[in-house]
Amino acid sequence: MSNESIRNEQKYDLEERTAQFGEEIIRFSKDMPKNEVTRPLINQLVTCGTSIGANYCEADDAESRKDFKHKIGICKKEARETKHFLRMSTIAVESMQDRAKKLWNEARELNLIFNSIYKKL
Repeated sequence: MSNESIRNEQKYDLEERTAQFGEEIIRFSKDMPKNEVTRPLINQLVTCGTSIGANYCEADDAESRKDFKHKIGICKKEARETKHFLRMSTIAVESMQDRAKKLWNEARELNLIFNSIYKKL
């Protein structure tokens, strides 16, 4: 296997990429201070941020093309929802804006990837 094909395989391994993203969302959420404003945000953020990878795994094992498209559609919606809650978290905890922005950018990229896959089906 050539170095280029190894790089391409790593670059496009969505299962690993979405899993790592979910892990970063968990770390980010654990570092957020807990109060009446942040608790609901944390719950929503962890739910949608980790759901992207879970639904991608389901899509990867889809039983039909229709099932695959449905699961990819969920992935793109969850990525978009994650962007929303990351935005809200920057208002709730201004000191975490830099970390949230990096995660927001990754959620945006994932949303664009899943939108592209969805539209091709």
